[in-house]
Amino acid sequence: MTDGVELTRSLLDDAARTLRTAGVPDEALGEYVEPKAVLGIRREPTMRSLGRVWRVGALLVGSSLETGGRVWATGLITRVTEPGRSQFVSVSAEVRRAYRAAAQKGHFEPGDTVNHGATPIPLDGTLVGSDGVLFVEDDAPLVRWSPAAGAAVPLEAYLADRVGLLVDPPHGASN
Repeated sequence: MTDGVELTRSLLDDAARTLRTAGVPDEALGEYVEPKAVLGIRREPTMRSLGRVWRVGALLVGSSLETGGRVWATGLITRVTEPGRSQFVSVSAEVRRAYRAAAQKGHFEPGDTVNHGATPIPLDGTLVGSDGVLFVEDDAPLVRWSPAAGAAVPLEAYLADRVGLLVDPPHGASN
């Protein structure tokens, strides 16, 4: 394992420790599941809990026993609220309604934020030269907002900025 990968792990562990110590609220990490039909009867999609994370910009940093020491690229975000009736306003509105319904069926707490569709990022040698949001180049851990974004910033500065905003939000900011 390279020094850059070890430094990546260390920086993420420090960020999680800082967030935990400061009591920053975490969010749910879920997996959208479309169950197979049983005896020809279609069942409604649900979300399965994968643990808890902190959303740190383009990254989700593990905060619970299930997710500690792990990181994901941010995917989709759903607030657990009553899904409401189908109104066929737009396809995107119906998709959001379906995600809310799946989160509610997954027994997440009302009002909780569920991150789903997140991509796990292995904290190993595959980070070296990766084209994902988190990668190591010349033994330096870097992060970019998306795999398509060309510009990257040092992970240490990125975490200092993003974690700092979560620990001490600007006056008037709300979660």
